[in-house]
Amino acid sequence: MAKISPFEALRPQPQLAKQVASKPYDVLNSAEAKIEAVGNAYSFLHITKSEIGLAENIDVHSQEVYQLALENLNAFIQRDVLFKESKPCYYIYQLIMDGRAQTGLVCASSIDDYNNDIIKKHEFTRPEKELDRINHIKTTGAQTGNVFLAYRNQASIDTIIDKWKTTKNPVYDFTAEDGIQHTVWAVSDETIIDQITNLFATEVPCTYIADGHHRAASAAKVKLAISEEAVKPGGEAKKVSDYFLTTLFPSNQLAIMDYNRVVKDLNGLSATAFLAALEQDFTIQKEESAFKPTALHSFGMYLENNWYQLTAKPGIYTTDPIGVLDVTILSNSILSKVLGIQDQRTDKRIDFVGGIRGMAELEKRVNSGEMALAISLYPVTIDQLFNIADAGEVMPPKSTWFEPKLRDGLLTHLIY
Repeated sequence: MAKISPFEALRPQPQLAKQVASKPYDVLNSAEAKIEAVGNAYSFLHITKSEIGLAENIDVHSQEVYQLALENLNAFIQRDVLFKESKPCYYIYQLIMDGRAQTGLVCASSIDDYNNDIIKKHEFTRPEKELDRINHIKTTGAQTGNVFLAYRNQASIDTIIDKWKTTKNPVYDFTAEDGIQHTVWAVSDETIIDQITNLFATEVPCTYIADGHHRAASAAKVKLAISEEAVKPGGEAKKVSDYFLTTLFPSNQLAIMDYNRVVKDLNGLSATAFLAALEQDFTIQKEESAFKPTALHSFGMYLENNWYQLTAKPGIYTTDPIGVLDVTILSNSILSKVLGIQDQRTDKRIDFVGGIRGMAELEKRVNSGEMALAISLYPVTIDQLFNIADAGEVMPPKSTWFEPKLRDGLLTHLIY
């Protein structure tokens, strides 16, 4: 059963919440983050993407970057931009995007649950991204990135959360520049806290990582590293956190967007030869404009200023939970078979583009000359995600994109 705990959040003063709250560190590159933070000394990007305060040619994974993140975090605390909650609380976090609302519970989830597969995964992680978050957490002593967990909705939990939302005033309520409304309530009543803890411990057998595999894996490895350091002879004892920052959303409130791919080159093939190779497994139709798939086993492809619709031929995929996925078909029949990309986690020739960025972003990446090819996919469903995780299977990396995104900086979990 799911083990969760309230925690003493480090959070912004209410009047500064909108300025502090920033897009997640992993949806912006350094240049985009620098633009986002221009003129805003309170932006949490100064902590999560601290390289924006250093020379442009800085190695974003250098210790200098993580050290500046710590200095900026301390400065925010010293200037009273951020303060630490006086007692452990749960937090209710509601997001409204395009009229659709989803409400989650911000809490600390057990790292033991992560290690014991009570918190279920559906993706492998990329080593360099894990190491980045490990170094950031270890240097700052803070989990600044929220792990987005889903669970099969329970009416008893919904009732408590809905009642608190309707009877209590929020601590934050603002609409960000992208039009998404963020509202947060602090649950400080010990009786209600105990009820929530017990409901998850008795009615929620497991949770599922929807977004944040790297953040979760990094938190678990940091906990292990700190534990080992603390018990070394002569080692300085440190406070060890057995929990990591999460927000738990009921599955019936969630929507998954497409997660698309761009590739740097055609593996030595001409465009003509590449299209000919694809015809073995796909029917190909040229499109007049950007093609966004509306059904399974259909793909959009942008190549040399032209869009194509690819439809997978019967027999090239299986019907098991993994084999039927479009990300699996893409991986097996295009990336691996034709382009020679065997491991999407480590191959530098491939990148991933969240569906929120739209089809224009795919065209931009190719038209700039940075990439040779873009492929758009039909999104995975929440039931597919649960079925795969329950079966102990793993999707290809970057298979799901959830919107709206939780903002960094509103609620931070300090581990020492």
